[in-house]
Amino acid sequence: MKSPARKTTRLPQNQPLSHQGLAATGQGELSGVYGREFWFAYLSNTSMMVAISLLFRYADFVKVGGGSEGDLGWIVAAGMVGSLVMRWAQAVGIDSLGPRSIWFLSALGFAAGSLAHLWIESARGPAVYAAQVVLRTSIAGVFGASITFISSRVPVVRVAEVIGMLGTSGFVGMMGGTLLGDWVFGPEPSTRAEVNRMFLIAAALGLVTCVASLLATAGAGNGRRRRVPPLTGLVRRYRPGLPLLGVALGVGIGVGLPHNYLRPYTQTLGIPGIMVFFWVYAPVALVTRLLTRRWPSQFGLRRMIVLGFACLGASTLLYLVVDSRWWLVVPAVFAGMGHAFLFPSVTAAGATCFPRRYRGLGVTMMLSMYDLGNLVGAPLAGTLVELGRWAGWPPYPVAFVVIALLLGVLAAAFVTSRFPNYPSPRPRRRRRRSKRAVPGQALPGGSSAPRQPSPRLVHPARE
Repeated sequence: MKSPARKTTRLPQNQPLSHQGLAATGQGELSGVYGREFWFAYLSNTSMMVAISLLFRYADFVKVGGGSEGDLGWIVAAGMVGSLVMRWAQAVGIDSLGPRSIWFLSALGFAAGSLAHLWIESARGPAVYAAQVVLRTSIAGVFGASITFISSRVPVVRVAEVIGMLGTSGFVGMMGGTLLGDWVFGPEPSTRAEVNRMFLIAAALGLVTCVASLLATAGAGNGRRRRVPPLTGLVRRYRPGLPLLGVALGVGIGVGLPHNYLRPYTQTLGIPGIMVFFWVYAPVALVTRLLTRRWPSQFGLRRMIVLGFACLGASTLLYLVVDSRWWLVVPAVFAGMGHAFLFPSVTAAGATCFPRRYRGLGVTMMLSMYDLGNLVGAPLAGTLVELGRWAGWPPYPVAFVVIALLLGVLAAAFVTSRFPNYPSPRPRRRRRRSKRAVPGQALPGGSSAPRQPSPRLVHPARE
């Protein structure tokens, strides 16, 4: 009597995984999550983040070029607007040509944009705006392509985890880039030679990113080229929902707040510097991300987003208790935890609404909402500060309280939405097997009892 041939079930590329599928892939695809591709992508993002953190001193370039703080704000705003516009073209390129090309060309564009500043003498001409657009667009392309490439190589239930672990490179790069900036610029007023050295180092780091991107995607290729349908149709079909987009907007507002306004706030308090904040913020975020990397698959994305918003809102209010340099540690701890929880969970929630072949569009949409939140949050906080001064109230406390309330409203809208707590696993129930009708075995009459389908982890976009 021949033994029945073992059937191997191939999971469709864009279908959700069942518990049976998770068990089947546990020894294969899941074990290779942190392989060679991941670590070269980690190197790519780390070198890029070191360069970005080094360019935190971009204000020195503007000052040397005869610009002011107002010029700096308009230059950065122009770069972010250009980045938002170009992100959609990058999304089409990632999904049609593959991440490899966009990743490499974006890193090369970052190096070219950095070198272009060597020939820009004035901070008030059109050249500096064009160079800033190139820099911001290139940064968006590098991170969008790398996240798409890595998240497309893992099962859906591990997307938030792998995005979070890849995102730890940003905290490492932030610490390295700020140290490098202190080494490039001395305590004396900045000179043109120091500014040029900054851009040369940033360009070199961009070339490192180029090499790392090629090594990460070696053997993967770009995949076959496909025609991408109109973006409006895809967004309408696989819509993440306004509450989730509002959450992403809130992440951009809350995370960008200390980058833009912590320094002027500490100056009003007579605190000499803000290094303590970021040197607590980055390690806390890094350790939290490492310790909780499996939480999204264990507790679900919805709970992670709510937890992250609670930490982010608490950090915004805790700026009010700061009265000395070391009190900056308190909001820094909560801000780091909020960033660690929110970025991978929100990005994964939006990206996995789209099937794998359009994952680049999903990632790009969420990153665009972060940029939009930063673009909206910076002038919003500045306006609130000015209104507080005009009304005779404490200006920065007014801004912090109003922004915390805004984050609370966005979080409440998400909590009351129908977005499920995906992908929280459902416990399997044991079924009693009858002696006469065991699924998959032949019955006395020659027929076989039907197999009971295993419960599936269904994303809301697939329901």
